[in-house]
Amino acid sequence: MHRRQMLLNLLLASAALALPLGASAAQIRAVRLWRTDDKLRLVFDLSGPVQYKTFMLSAPERLIIDLSGAQLTGNFSQLALANTPIKSIRSGHFGQGDTRIVLDLNNPVQLNSFLLGPEGSQGHRLVVDLGNAAQASVQIAAVGALAPPEKPSPLRDNAHPKRDIMVVVDPGHGGKDPGAIGSKGQREKDVVLSIAQLLAKRLKREKGFDVRLVRNDDFFVPLRKRVEIAHKMNADMFISVHADAAPRLTASGASVYALSEGGATSATARFMAQRENGADLIGATSLLNLKDKDPMLAGVILDMSMNATIAASLQLGNTVLGSLSGITSLHQKRVEQAGFAVLKSPDVPSILVETGFISNVQDSQRLVTARHQQAVADGLFEGLQRYFKHNPPVDSYMAWAQEHKQGQV
Repeated sequence: MHRRQMLLNLLLASAALALPLGASAAQIRAVRLWRTDDKLRLVFDLSGPVQYKTFMLSAPERLIIDLSGAQLTGNFSQLALANTPIKSIRSGHFGQGDTRIVLDLNNPVQLNSFLLGPEGSQGHRLVVDLGNAAQASVQIAAVGALAPPEKPSPLRDNAHPKRDIMVVVDPGHGGKDPGAIGSKGQREKDVVLSIAQLLAKRLKREKGFDVRLVRNDDFFVPLRKRVEIAHKMNADMFISVHADAAPRLTASGASVYALSEGGATSATARFMAQRENGADLIGATSLLNLKDKDPMLAGVILDMSMNATIAASLQLGNTVLGSLSGITSLHQKRVEQAGFAVLKSPDVPSILVETGFISNVQDSQRLVTARHQQAVADGLFEGLQRYFKHNPPVDSYMAWAQEHKQGQV
């Protein structure tokens, strides 16, 4: 079960006495299918909001869709599957009122999925797009090149789902927002995009990890959207990469920030958060799908979730900071905290990494070099990998491989 869903289930169970009695599960009423030139789209019509997760299995190729608290009332018999990537569709119940849908595939596909709320005559929907796996770098936030073919695993597929750990990498700023500007015109948005792309490439090469870039080119993404992307991708962690300006030109070195719901841990942390946030703030309650809950219960669940997520973020940040210490000087030797809007995801451990200050002459000279950018990306990767080796999601390949003492982590 995905870490986010496990967290939400735990929080809901902790507040069970406040839940209304007789609540019914959502229904999967119908499934529609159609093709375009580059993808096959499945739309699951739902009676209400659901929590879901997806993962792929190979040998043979399968796509698994797990919907929590949902019951299937329709069927798949009317779907025209001929000449599609789907060989057959089957379903079954598991857990307590959950439904698992299995798509048996003719060949590997590139998956994109998302939920839609009611609109016009349409109700809640789960949309699943299956594209050509060979076009993966074009269809989703690409990392610049196709990942090498995955080596066949000696481990049995049916032994464990072995899902990849999903990391969402957010290059700060972009497009109309250049970020900080160095004394010689160096732009923060360019530096952090290069570092983020290098980090994404490194993660893609590592078995057990998957990655999405919030932006893979020079365009603007609002802060609210950045957090929503991490949530929609079922991220296990979110890392926002920056190279800001500081109030003092002498300020230098890398630093790592986590969210604080109270005050900032330093004047610099407060300055950075105010600079990054602007007026683009986030309503975190909506990200946990708590709109249908009693306001007091929703507040309790949100506080519990946010506290647990901040604790995980601090642990993650300390590990990353330790890895960066061998590559560059540190502005602070501890993880700082402030109210960064881009870190306000209630259920995804999130950190913001200042790779250096572009306002500092020495930092900016290093930050624009390919060698230093690669070194920083490698340091970030090592920190993330070390964190997940000690804290692997229970349903991940890394957890399973460690359990069986054979794997390629």
